[in-house]
Amino acid sequence: MRRLRNVKIVATLGPASDTYEMIRALHEAGADVFRLNMSHGTHDEIAAKHAIIRRIEEEVGRPIAILADLQGPKLRVDAFANDAEDLVEGAAFRLDLDPAPGDAARVCLPHPEIFAALKPGAHLLVNDGKIRLRVETCGPDFAECTVITGGTISNRKGVNVPDVVLPLAALSDKDRADLEFVCDLGVDWLALSFVQRPEDVEEARALARGRAAILSKIEKPSAVDQFDAILAASDGIMVARGDLGVELPVQAVPPIQKRLVRRTRAAAKPVIVATQMLESMVTSPMPTRAEVSDVATAIYEGSDAIMLSAESAAGHYPVEAVRTMDKVAAEVEADPTYAQIIAASRTVKGDSIAHGIVAAAREIAETTDIKAICCFTQSGTTALLTARERPGVPIIAMTSLRRTARRLALSWGCHCVMTEELTRFKMAVVNAARAARAAGFATETDQIVVTAGVPFNVPGTTNILRVAPCDERLIFSTDPG
Repeated sequence: MRRLRNVKIVATLGPASDTYEMIRALHEAGADVFRLNMSHGTHDEIAAKHAIIRRIEEEVGRPIAILADLQGPKLRVDAFANDAEDLVEGAAFRLDLDPAPGDAARVCLPHPEIFAALKPGAHLLVNDGKIRLRVETCGPDFAECTVITGGTISNRKGVNVPDVVLPLAALSDKDRADLEFVCDLGVDWLALSFVQRPEDVEEARALARGRAAILSKIEKPSAVDQFDAILAASDGIMVARGDLGVELPVQAVPPIQKRLVRRTRAAAKPVIVATQMLESMVTSPMPTRAEVSDVATAIYEGSDAIMLSAESAAGHYPVEAVRTMDKVAAEVEADPTYAQIIAASRTVKGDSIAHGIVAAAREIAETTDIKAICCFTQSGTTALLTARERPGVPIIAMTSLRRTARRLALSWGCHCVMTEELTRFKMAVVNAARAARAAGFATETDQIVVTAGVPFNVPGTTNILRVAPCDERLIFSTDPG
């Protein structure tokens, strides 16, 4: 099933998309990666969705990536005696550890770690930032605040603390249990919520023990501040714009998105742009013009993937939402301006033989009549480096490791193909030619670029580049080895 675009589409599964028929329809409409939201659903329900995806993968013969998104710690106020109260701008309001039901003057905030980190002048945001409080005085069990932005506060609304790094691990007890479950299940990626520092990523990596790649969600100002260190510790990045837009001024999010996408791409790691991309399609069969422009902007920036959340998980038009993203992506990538923007942002200079090989492969492919770049990879690194180049021809990533093929399904332009273990470069070229023809990227009269490492099956040894014909008879006649 060949895609006519390079950017990948991530579709979140939920009540609107939990059957075989719907998940199959989402994949056929364009979904390359399925997100399992661990904030919702039991382990049995998650396992059922996982089994359906793997069944579809077997049927279509194309690797599909599964991303398990861990919930992270949830910070919430407690309950009110009247269920809700109206807070007026300028009024005093107290947060404390007293479990008594709240009223118009106070409420319990059952998180002593927040009080431990607060300082006068810090802000607390309640209910996705609709209510804003400024801390005047505070102690280990209370915070006296002034209401800066008023509104209705009700039972167990979420609290964001943008101004301080909280002494909280990114993984709660629930997250650790969920992580172990989905790793044993066989997911390919773990999305880590509430990342504040690189140590949060390292903890998750130690628990995953190589069973899944780690993708850090950037949703807090502290994560933006320490982004380079978090990126170095991660296998991929998600720009979670919803929470960023709560904890930071909304006008700051677009330039942050551009910087994070550019830096993640430079590191040859996949980056997803997420949250509210086609939000109106939860209830409407058509997106707004602004949403289409937003999706297009993420593609023009060079994102590896764009994500649907509620649109595919709980919306009325999940298949239409995926199909819309697919059409927008195909249109953008056909625009000559897209190629110009991508080329202008290609600033990374390699410092190894592998970097030089993939850069040369891209240059050859774009300056001659080459139909595809075929790279053999075990760890996935060669394919990731090739994807970083954003070549103007398709990338065929060939590997004997299903785990690697599935993880690469998230990466820009990678058409992943399973192959047997190889020991001779000539057979790698033959397999590459067969894969290019089978996927419809080339015919027998075309040529492809093949990259590989010798000795085979050793990560990090990319050292060969060959321009090869897609006609096997020519391969054997020109290469007796």
